[in-house]
Amino acid sequence: MPCRQRREVVQELSLLYALTYIFSFGISPFNFSADDSGDEGPLVQPDRALIQGALKTLASKLEDLSTCNELIGKHGAALQCSLSELEDLRAPTDGADKLKTINERATLFRITSNAMINACQDFVDLAEAHSWRWQRALQYEREQRHHLEETIEQLAKQHDSLERAWRESPRAEGTPEGESSEENEDIEFFDAMEDSPAFITVPADDHSQHSLSSNWSQDDNDGSGSYLRRGRRCRIPDKPNYSLNLWSIMKNCIGKELSKIPMPVNFNEPLSMLQRLTEDLEYSELLDRAACCDSSLEQMCLVAAFSVSSYSTTVHRTGKPFNPLLGETYELDRVEEYGYRSICEQVLFFVFFHASGNHYVWSKVTSTVHNIIVGKLWIDQSGDIIIMNHRNKDKCHLKFSPYSYFSRDVPRKVTGIVMDGEGCAHYILSGTWDDKMESAKIIESSHGCGGYEGKQKTVYQTLSPKLMWKKYPLPENAENMHYFSSLALTLNELEDGMAPTDSRLRPDQRLMEVGLWDEANAEKQRLEERQRLERRKREAQANLYTVQTEAESHQPLWFEKRTDTETAESSYMYKGGYWEAKDRQDWSHCPAIF
Repeated sequence: MPCRQRREVVQELSLLYALTYIFSFGISPFNFSADDSGDEGPLVQPDRALIQGALKTLASKLEDLSTCNELIGKHGAALQCSLSELEDLRAPTDGADKLKTINERATLFRITSNAMINACQDFVDLAEAHSWRWQRALQYEREQRHHLEETIEQLAKQHDSLERAWRESPRAEGTPEGESSEENEDIEFFDAMEDSPAFITVPADDHSQHSLSSNWSQDDNDGSGSYLRRGRRCRIPDKPNYSLNLWSIMKNCIGKELSKIPMPVNFNEPLSMLQRLTEDLEYSELLDRAACCDSSLEQMCLVAAFSVSSYSTTVHRTGKPFNPLLGETYELDRVEEYGYRSICEQVLFFVFFHASGNHYVWSKVTSTVHNIIVGKLWIDQSGDIIIMNHRNKDKCHLKFSPYSYFSRDVPRKVTGIVMDGEGCAHYILSGTWDDKMESAKIIESSHGCGGYEGKQKTVYQTLSPKLMWKKYPLPENAENMHYFSSLALTLNELEDGMAPTDSRLRPDQRLMEVGLWDEANAEKQRLEERQRLERRKREAQANLYTVQTEAESHQPLWFEKRTDTETAESSYMYKGGYWEAKDRQDWSHCPAIF
C-alpha cells in the first residue's frame, strides 16, 4: 500500500477512535443537565433555554450520525472491492498484501459501525431523557391555547350581548349605517376551482362604490339565535364519560353482515338523522331575506350562504345521529317564532320560491371523519357544491378546500362564484363553513397573466364584501352537551300532540339523552331487530309476485314521488294531510314503529 494511502488510513483510524470515545462516554460540546424532579409546573424561561440546548445537542448528534453513515458507505464499498479482488488472486505472493489491506478496511468498517451504534444509542437516550420536558412544554402550550380560546369566546359573547343591546335601543333605529375603514384592505386571492378559470379579486375605489351601491340589507343577521321563545329548554343532561372498548365491538363483528352489527350508542348523539337534517333550518332567515330579493343573482348568493351554514354545526359534532326507522317522522313547528314549520320523513328536499318560481337544487360535499381508531375525532368538509336555479339557469360554484397541514390558507375555507345563465360572473363569495360567508359584487373583469400552471387568470374588480351569514355562538356548557347549538338543544324536547312516529318518542334516543346508555343500547338493538323482521316480511310478500312493484315496497306516509317538470328527475313532494291530522289528533293511519 502506498505511504500516502497508509497515512490517510491512520488519520481516519485516529478520527474513528476519537468518535468512539466521545460516543461511548457521552462527551458533548453542549453541557446539558436533566432535571428529574417530575415538577409539572408551568414552563419557565430557563426550561425554554434548556430545550433549545437539547435541540442543538440532538442536531449535533444527527450530524455525527450523518458523518458515520457516509464513512460506513465508503468503507463498506472499499471492503467489498477488496473481497472481490481476493477472489481473483492468482499469484500467491500477492495474497499477504491483499489480506493486510482487507484487514485494515474491515477494521475501519467495524469501528465506524460501532461508532454509528453508539451514536444511535446516545441519540435515543438523550431523546428519552428529555421527552418528559417536551411533553410538559406541549401541555403548557395546549393549556394556554385553551385559556385563550375561552377568553375569546367570552369576549365574543360580551360583544354579541352589547350588539343586541345596541340594536334594541331606540337610538339605533335612526342611526345611519357607518362605513367600515377595514373594507378596503389588501387584495384577496382565491384558489382556482375545477371547471372555472382561476380568478383574483381587487376591491374597487371609494368613488366606484358610491356610484354602484347595492340596496341589499343585512341587518337581519344579528347572530342572536334566540330559540328560547315560548320557554324552550336551553340545556340537556351532561354527556356521561363512558369508555368504549373498540376491540370487543370488532370481535362481535366477526362473521356478521355489516347491517346486522349492533353499534353502541357511544358513537351517537341523542338526535335522529331527521332532526339533524331539520337543523339545516337554523339559519332560515337567510331564505327569508332571499325571498325578498328582486334580483335572482342576489337571491342565489343567500341560498349559497344557506347551503354553507348547514355545515357549521359539524365542526365539533363528531357523534353520529340515529338512523331513522322506516315510517319515522319528525316535525318542527316554529310558526310563532320564525314563521315556518317542517315535516320530515326519509326523503330529500330542495328550495322553491313561490313568488318568483326560482327552483334551487344542490348536492352535499364530502364529510371526512379523522382519527376514528386512534386520536381525537375531528371532521372536515371538502369538495364542490354546484347550486343550479332551474328556472333561469343561474349557477353558483362553491369550493370547500380540504384541510392541509402545509397550506397557508385559512382552515375550512370556502370560495365561490355566482354566474348568470350565460356564464357571466356577478358575485364572488368567500368565507369559512364554520364561521361566516361574505359576498362581493363584481363591477369589472379582465384577463390577467398566466397562473402557476400557465393558465390564464381572470381579474375581478369588486365592491367591498358584505356579510351574508355569521354563525351563532354556542350556548354555555356546550362541550358537555354534545356541542349542541341553541336550536339543537330544543329539537328533542317533548311537546303535546306529536305523531306517534315522531323521533322524539324513540326510546333508545331518549334513554341516551338522560345518560342511561346501557338501557339505550338494549332498546336500540330491539328496534333494529324489529325493523329487520318487518323487512323480511315485506320481502317474503314481494316474492309471491314475479315482479316487485313499487306499491309493495315501503311508501312514505306524507310524501309521494313526482317527476319534476324542470329537472325531469323524480323527487318526493309533500302531499298534505299531516298538519290536518295533527289538528284533529287523528293518527290512526300511523304505523307502530316504537
